[in-house]
Order: sequence, then C-alpha cells, then structure tokens
Amino acid sequence: MERMFRWFSYLLFLISLPFASALKFDIQAHPGHESAKYERCIRNFVAKDQLVVVTVITNGHRGDGQTLNIHIRDAMGNDYHRPKDVAGEGRYAFTSHADSAFDVCFENILTATRDVMNPTRHIELDIDIGADAKDWSAIQAGEKLKPAETELRRIEELVGEIVNEMDYLRGREQKLRDTNESTNERVKWFAFGTMGMLVGLGAWQVVYLRAYFRSKHLI
Repeated sequence: MERMFRWFSYLLFLISLPFASALKFDIQAHPGHESAKYERCIRNFVAKDQLVVVTVITNGHRGDGQTLNIHIRDAMGNDYHRPKDVAGEGRYAFTSHADSAFDVCFENILTATRDVMNPTRHIELDIDIGADAKDWSAIQAGEKLKPAETELRRIEELVGEIVNEMDYLRGREQKLRDTNESTNERVKWFAFGTMGMLVGLGAWQVVYLRAYFRSKHLI
C-alpha cells in the first residue's frame, strides 16, 4: 500500500510539472540606507551537488533611477551569485555545496535625483533544480536522441531525484527515531536512578532516626 501511494505521488508530481509557472511579484525601490530593510527573499531547498538555474526577468533598464541587486546564497554561508544593477533577463547557474536551503534575494535601490512616480520593478523568477535545470535541447542534439527518448530520460532523472529525496527523508526519519529512542532510554534510567536515590535516602533517614531515638532512650 505504501509503495502504491509513493508511485501515485510520483505520477501526480510528473503530471503537475507542465502547469508550473514562474513566480511574479513587484518590488518597491527605496533609498540606499533603507533598501536592506525591504529586501525580498525567496527560499528553496536543494540537495548537495545539484545543478540549480535561477532565471530572472525584470522590466526597466539601467539608468532609470532604480538599481536592482540580486544575492543568491545558502544557509551554510555560501555565496553563489551577486549581480548588480540587473535589468532584462538574466540566468544564474550554480552547483550546490551542501544539503541546505538557499535564498534568492532582491534589493531595489532608488538612485533617481528627481521624484519618480511609483518606483517599482516587476520581477519574474523561475528556479529550476536538478533535471529541470538541464538544457535538454542541447542534450538531444548532442546525443542525437528522439524527442520521446529525451522526454523519457528527463522523466527517469526526475523519478530518480524523487526516490533519492524519499530515501533522504527516510534516513532523517530513522535518525530522529533513533534519537528519540535513545532519549527515552536515558530518561528511563534517570528515573530509575532518581527513585533508587530517594529510596536509599528514605532508608538512611529511618536508620538515622532510630539510632538517634535509641541514643536518647526514647525507644
């Protein structure tokens, strides 16, 4: 039953791929000393040694009174790209250094010396990871594959990535289960030790009080 559910999840994921679209949003321009406060970041997770391609399409042009800067970094402190004054379309590829979340951050600085009506930049962001990040047209041409063969190979790599992700999650679950069992075992022995100490302390108090009362000839 679990295996059937897993393959159903794979199939559902593959069917939903053609309907995926880029993330679209507007970012307001602010003066340089305030722009860092209004930095907008999009976070995603990537496994180690995976190819990631970040595609950014923005309106405007250089010298229009706005400077759009991008910073791509991960939670481990690795900087992958830091392009300045971005306009038009840009593609930024990198290979991840660790299993970690990474951020694509946008900062829009207002540089115009005169008033600009509603200084914003419209951004379309598309993040491709793993098999989706590969240029399958170039692979098809280079290896002389048929379209059906190329699509099957792409799906095969996607399924492989999903299986690896499931194995990673299973490993994490097993590690957490082992940690919980170890913690429960330690708590159990700590409770037994505490009870033993209390019983021993009670017995010592009884012996001490009996000896004290006898020395006073009370018993």
